[in-house]
Amino acid sequence: MKDDALKVYTKESLIEELRKIRDMGWIPNARPGNVGGVGNTLEDLLGIEENNLPMPNAAEWELKCQRANTIALMTLFHMEPSPRALRFVPRMFLPLYGWAHQEAGSKYGAEELSFRQTITGVQRSDRGFMVVVDRSQQKVLISFDATAVDPRHKEWLDSIAERVGLGELDPQPYWGFEDLRNKAGTKLLNCFYVRAETKSEGGQEFFHYSTIMILQGFSLDGLLSGIEHGHVYIDFDARTGHNHGTKFRLRQNQLPLLYSQRIEI
Repeated sequence: MKDDALKVYTKESLIEELRKIRDMGWIPNARPGNVGGVGNTLEDLLGIEENNLPMPNAAEWELKCQRANTIALMTLFHMEPSPRALRFVPRMFLPLYGWAHQEAGSKYGAEELSFRQTITGVQRSDRGFMVVVDRSQQKVLISFDATAVDPRHKEWLDSIAERVGLGELDPQPYWGFEDLRNKAGTKLLNCFYVRAETKSEGGQEFFHYSTIMILQGFSLDGLLSGIEHGHVYIDFDARTGHNHGTKFRLRQNQLPLLYSQRIEI
């Protein structure tokens, strides 16, 4: 698409254009075979470039489009736990609670350890880890309970007993509520949130952009509630040679939960 064909929207004109697209009903996927086709097709209909919303104060707004039936996880932000001076993941989790990397001795050295866990606030992982929202301390903490470890990890648990003992993490890694508010508040911009129903006919995928919402203002309570109800996950992904970073991730269909103002158009 040429630059002179690109449209510039006000908030009101974008809402009106999205309404027109919703009223069009089923629309063929303009990018078949592309996992991002649902968003790309909408951008084509709006006449805008990928990931570029041409409107006043665009730095404060973004356009998010998702399939209505998705349960995939999206990364909200990266944030290492406190106390950050301890460099908790490489200096404590890996040496004290890590397990042999599946490619140790082949791709990596024989002593390569792994610590990969996607942890929720609903139930403990098979290695005994869980996210805990402590409102009295204003912290989101990681907890370990040796009694919750699956029996198939007995050898690993025995090694934990030798390395550090089987008690609670000490100190417990955590994220302060205010730190989370500041981090998420800069990452989660106000957005036009569009959800599309999908169907396939004759080998062709179609979208109906049926739900349009305006989401504004990060909600810390929404994030905390999301952790407590299993919609928000904390994802550790580290090995001895490299820490890929600690991520807060969200079930995509729960995105409105994270905003204090939710207006359906």
